[in-house]
Amino acid sequence: MPDDDIAPILSNKHHDLPSAFTPENLLREARRQKSTTGEPVPNVCLLDPDGDIVQRLMTEGRAQRHTGWACYHTDLYVFEEAGLTMGVVGCAVGASFAVLVAEELFASGCGLLISVTSSGQITPVQAPPYFILIDRALRDEGTSYHYLAPARYSEAPEALIGSLDGAFEDLAVSVTRGATWTTDAPFRETQEAIDAMRREGLLAVEMEAAALYAFARARDKAVVCFAHVTNQMGQIEGDFEKGDADGTTDALSVVIGTARRCLGNAEAT
Repeated sequence: MPDDDIAPILSNKHHDLPSAFTPENLLREARRQKSTTGEPVPNVCLLDPDGDIVQRLMTEGRAQRHTGWACYHTDLYVFEEAGLTMGVVGCAVGASFAVLVAEELFASGCGLLISVTSSGQITPVQAPPYFILIDRALRDEGTSYHYLAPARYSEAPEALIGSLDGAFEDLAVSVTRGATWTTDAPFRETQEAIDAMRREGLLAVEMEAAALYAFARARDKAVVCFAHVTNQMGQIEGDFEKGDADGTTDALSVVIGTARRCLGNAEAT
């Protein structure tokens, strides 16, 4: 098939070649322009696409803006929870934005990135809200194809996900493990597509995991993605209820459980 007949998302991708434009070079110029010090970000960072965690921490006076964070598009806040110092970026919604921030975080000193994103229920395993530890994500977005050759799924880092077995048993909130559907177009989820995803065994739909896991595999980075199932895509009255403090109490408990287990295993090896 001539290249002109191949969808652009699948053509001229050279996954084994280095990038011409790197986050390190962008951050170098951003630091120069902003006169920042280049202070490293915390080892553990959190992506908070909804922004609820950032908002709560700011309202409670528990988060401070990281003055060395040189990203042009976001602010990074630093907070402490259960004895751990973490960074958090809010409102990085969607695959391309999440991976852009992830690239910059790891280039700035991050060692473990945790993403907790709101998601819509596909398979009704229980009533929302609850969490899914995403072990693979259907690649129905664009960003992952720039990092890995075409395939149906992005797989989570196997050892990292395996290390979380039993990590959430003592939490008040339910955390199950399974696969999700990552889409770029949440308002184009047809009933036919939803039914097909349910038949495939997918539990929820979200907007970042497939791309973040493709990035993690391509760059050999530690990334863990959770879907916070908060809704049935507006199909019922009273939907989108997240729980206590807009779901942030439960979300932070999941993040802490993840960080402790992952950091503990890293120290043991």
